[in-house]
Amino acid sequence: MIHLLFTLIVAEMGVILLLLFRTPLRKLVIMGLDRMKRGRGPVIVTTVAGTILVLLVSTVSNVINIRQREEEPGSINPTDQILFVRSLLDASLMGFILFLGLMMDRLHHYIRELRLLRKTMEAAKKQNRSFDDVKSGNVEEQVAALKSQIKTLESECAAKTDEAKAEQSKAEALKKQSEGLLLEYDRVLEDNQHLRSQLQELSSDGKKNS
Repeated sequence: MIHLLFTLIVAEMGVILLLLFRTPLRKLVIMGLDRMKRGRGPVIVTTVAGTILVLLVSTVSNVINIRQREEEPGSINPTDQILFVRSLLDASLMGFILFLGLMMDRLHHYIRELRLLRKTMEAAKKQNRSFDDVKSGNVEEQVAALKSQIKTLESECAAKTDEAKAEQSKAEALKKQSEGLLLEYDRVLEDNQHLRSQLQELSSDGKKNS
């Protein structure tokens, strides 16, 4: 019994040491503990732990009984002393086994939580990087779109300027043409008045001759 208990203690201490330090065996131990916590593994572990706990309680009760008999004068004998020491050793070993098992379970749990937290942080960092890349890409696309819009507006402004210049030149030509027409109209009026005056003179001369 003692050899088995010492073997379990050494095994648990070895597993705890492997969990504490980063070694190639650490991944294998974590994978083994993950498999133990799946399927029937938890039931088996709980059964073993319950059995050890029951034995621990029984052994502690034996130690208490022997201790109470030691207090009575003349009731102690060498056999009881040997049983007391043996029961006390067994109880200590079983309690240490349960304690190391609990430590091993908690270390495995915290290592898994730490890994999940690191994965979450890495995923968040990658998402932030991708968001920054997309954001910078969107900014570049917006700048390119604005540049193209500016070029389009510049070309439209140049076309409108050319049209305005053409309309202005047409207006100046029409203005000159209208000025020429006005001059021609004034000349025609003067010629008309001159012809009227000549006709009046001719008519007045004809009346005198008759």
